[in-house]
Amino acid sequence: MNRIFFCGDPHGHFEHIIEAVHARRPVAIVLLGDVQAPEPLEVALRSIIDLTEVWWIHGNHDTDSDADYDNLFGSSLADRNLHGRVVEVAGVRIAGLGGIFRGQVWAPADQPRYPSPEAFLARCGKGNRWRGGLPRKHRSSIFPSDYGTLLQSKADVLVAHEAPSCHPHGFQAIDDLAVSLGVQMVYHGHHHRQADYRKDEAKRLGFRPFSVGYCAIHDEQGNIVRTTNVGEGL
Repeated sequence: MNRIFFCGDPHGHFEHIIEAVHARRPVAIVLLGDVQAPEPLEVALRSIIDLTEVWWIHGNHDTDSDADYDNLFGSSLADRNLHGRVVEVAGVRIAGLGGIFRGQVWAPADQPRYPSPEAFLARCGKGNRWRGGLPRKHRSSIFPSDYGTLLQSKADVLVAHEAPSCHPHGFQAIDDLAVSLGVQMVYHGHHHRQADYRKDEAKRLGFRPFSVGYCAIHDEQGNIVRTTNVGEGL
């Protein structure tokens, strides 16, 4: 089954994705954050843009610079952002949660300091605003309002930049969201390594977790899609 490929943190490298799309022709690809396109995303992926649907969530490094932000959020693929919503892609309902938990906004083990971007803006002061809104850094922070919107939905798959609790640096909040959504699988990026989750984790969690490494690609069943441009996470 090659309908959807889930692509771990590219950090500006797309050769392996382009190779995989040309070779396997998936219906869609989903970028799992830290995209950091060196040019507008549709330009970086121009050789496959007519061959597959491109969907994405953002990671913490996608707000490192104005260029990182603009080449993703300002690209012609901006409407393919899955963050905070559920979209049917190739017949699969995919929920997206981009960004990371930051203690300045919300560390899930504690009560949130700011429930929404609007609440943060009301306290941060005009001098801290970026382009009249949230500071650029916090445009990749997870706010409870984004998370709460997803809690009202149902999906088949959750894609997140943060990891569920089975990862040493994961979060119970991702587990809780996945269970509330009723998903069968969770694909996450961020940690750059292929975590070898035990098979019994799915029984404990109620869903199958997959850690997709740096420049790695998994298919819908969690299988690694091999390319000649192999990511460090494999």
